[in-house]
Amino acid sequence: MYQKISSYLSTLLLALALAACAAPGQQPGAMDIRTGVIEQITAVELATNQHRGVGAVVGGLAGIGIGSLIGAGTGRDVAMVAGAIGGALAGNEVQKKYDKPVPGQQIIVRTASGVLVSITQPLDANLRPGQRVYIEGNGEGSRVVPR
Repeated sequence: MYQKISSYLSTLLLALALAACAAPGQQPGAMDIRTGVIEQITAVELATNQHRGVGAVVGGLAGIGIGSLIGAGTGRDVAMVAGAIGGALAGNEVQKKYDKPVPGQQIIVRTASGVLVSITQPLDANLRPGQRVYIEGNGEGSRVVPR
């Protein structure tokens, strides 16, 4: 019995570790930096960075593990299926509860060349209109930092 539980926990931990390794991170290398002045800041809400469905998957796996400990033969199979469904539903509800928007800001910066650039990023209370700033990076990975 102990061996089965440790086997399921090991499988779950391995799956979580592989999922964490697959997540993209910041790539090393050169970063573009531009200068500018903040023209406008608008408060926005940003979606969380949690992946949809992770709660259901983890809950389903836990349900299968618990269901496998119940009964024998076809009863165990039924318990595992019921555990997977119940765990997936419960895990999804738990994830919804903690999946709240994050405060952010849309910042419009006039660069030194006169071009307007709009960047949406998490809230930074140190930024204000008229302030000289750096724009680090390009595309989705760009952010505004004080000069």
